[in-house]
Amino acid sequence: MIRKNLFPATISILTLFAMSFVSCKKDKNPPPPVYFEQADQMARPAINTVFNAPADKDAFNTTPPSMMAGLFNDKFKARLLALNPGYTTNLLGLNADQFIGVLSTDVLNASTSGVTTFYDGTNVLTGRALNDDVIDVELTLIFGGPDGSQNSGLTSDHVNGNDVPFLASFPYLADPH
Repeated sequence: MIRKNLFPATISILTLFAMSFVSCKKDKNPPPPVYFEQADQMARPAINTVFNAPADKDAFNTTPPSMMAGLFNDKFKARLLALNPGYTTNLLGLNADQFIGVLSTDVLNASTSGVTTFYDGTNVLTGRALNDDVIDVELTLIFGGPDGSQNSGLTSDHVNGNDVPFLASFPYLADPH
């Protein structure tokens, strides 16, 4: 009597055991490994964050710079004028259309024969040094008006430098803490 009851149980266990091996076959075409993946295009920090709606951020990050102006100028201009309805020109003398043309093509130009800086009062957008206060420059260009003095409460994030000295050699940035 015990033998009759063991037979169906044994068959069930063997069937489950066999099925587990059938489902464990090796994939013949695994996807290729991804070694590097672009997460954010950020030649000018905060531009994508400030001027793009959340739904457009990924599209902006994957758009070639040569196509950015055509796709994002109108949205960037609307956002600029929403942030600063009184915008006329900025410290660089750029009206809204000119300024948005610079911002929407998120490419960092670098001077190979002169000073490399985001803005130092004379040189403009010729690169970026570690000590450049990029966010303050961007806020001044958005809110500061023609001479940089308008809306003084909006032209600085009040973070005036790194809290740890930069290194003298590569990788230059201080250790994270």
